[in-house]
Amino acid sequence: MTTPPDMASEAARQRLLRGQAWDDFCDTLKAAGRHINAVNGPLSDLDQAEWYRFITRLVRSGLERLVENAEPTRPRLRDMVWRQSINVQTVDQDHLMCQFDEARDYIITGTRGTIPYFVMAVLTCPAPEAPGTEDWAAQGIAGLKRFDPSNLKTTGFLASQQLHVEEDGTFQIILSQNDPGPGQNWLRLTPETNCILIRLVWSDRAKQTAPAMTIARRDHAPPEPISPASIANGLAWTAQSVLGYAELVRNWWQGSQGNFAARLNRLDYSRAQYLSNGGVPDRHVAFGGWEKRLDEALVLEFIPPKCEYWNFQLCNIWQENLDTFEDGNGWINNTRHVAETDGRVRVVIAETDPGIGGNWINSYRHDKGIWGLRFVQTANTAPVILWRLPLADLTARGLAALDTVEPVKTGQFVD
Repeated sequence: MTTPPDMASEAARQRLLRGQAWDDFCDTLKAAGRHINAVNGPLSDLDQAEWYRFITRLVRSGLERLVENAEPTRPRLRDMVWRQSINVQTVDQDHLMCQFDEARDYIITGTRGTIPYFVMAVLTCPAPEAPGTEDWAAQGIAGLKRFDPSNLKTTGFLASQQLHVEEDGTFQIILSQNDPGPGQNWLRLTPETNCILIRLVWSDRAKQTAPAMTIARRDHAPPEPISPASIANGLAWTAQSVLGYAELVRNWWQGSQGNFAARLNRLDYSRAQYLSNGGVPDRHVAFGGWEKRLDEALVLEFIPPKCEYWNFQLCNIWQENLDTFEDGNGWINNTRHVAETDGRVRVVIAETDPGIGGNWINSYRHDKGIWGLRFVQTANTAPVILWRLPLADLTARGLAALDTVEPVKTGQFVD
């Protein structure tokens, strides 16, 4: 039986004032950090250091989105925190989010900007009505069945090409459960909608401008002070999001959701895999696990299909972009890559550049991780040919060294 709202609010209030909500928040974070022990197999010192940094980034991101920017009468569109990377997040996208405590009517007002493409998605996830009334730490991973902010499912989306934009570059979008009528840009909400996620896709950050967007409630409800109950709920949301993403990356690496550790050096296209965590069905994405010794190289070749945007990126096993992305390394896309005369794109992953041309990506002392290849707004994909060989051979003999290694043909659909 559902607890009446006033009783739930009072229960959450009492838990915060007694310190229970805070203790549960801290205990859930402890459990999330210790979840590294659920990862089977050897982890390098680098893997473990990046795990604990990953947890701190999740805490930062969760507090920003689920406490600071979760006031129901003061909605905001906020980018993810600096260097946060979840689910093989491309460097070429910004991710604006706004949390909804329940599905109300909203309006987004903006200017189009000059980036080639953006898409808005409304999402839902398993969540109780008043999470601040419960202790979650003791429930552990089992509690994610009822409350998992990382388990985002897309219930509707609207791409920039679908928008009606005025001649002066401005637009408005209605977010509501009921159709606002003809001539309106409309993104449908459901009673279960938790948040909106807006992906801004860049081709050249130095030359392009992003859309400028604000969100407001259509009922013009005035801002209200925070309450003990809202903070109790926000702490629960944050801690469960950290635990949820800790389990998500473990599950992708060696669980039922991906098990990439058992299928290394492949790139598989999977609609189910991509859409399982807030994806939108206007693209094809191939994920996989990669592995090589530090004295080896991986070489990949593919021909990108015609599409709005594509990228290839290298990540650690926790789905984070390698730290080289700030130096302009670690990924390539449709506007920053070197192609062969026949259109093939060659990627060389190694600790040093062997000097064979193509696109060198520094593995940056990593011996394993996850990689992704995405093609946006296209019905086509690209098969991939992959070689693994000693870096010294590739450096000494150049492309001729590839002839001595049996290539792996990958890039297939698995569902």
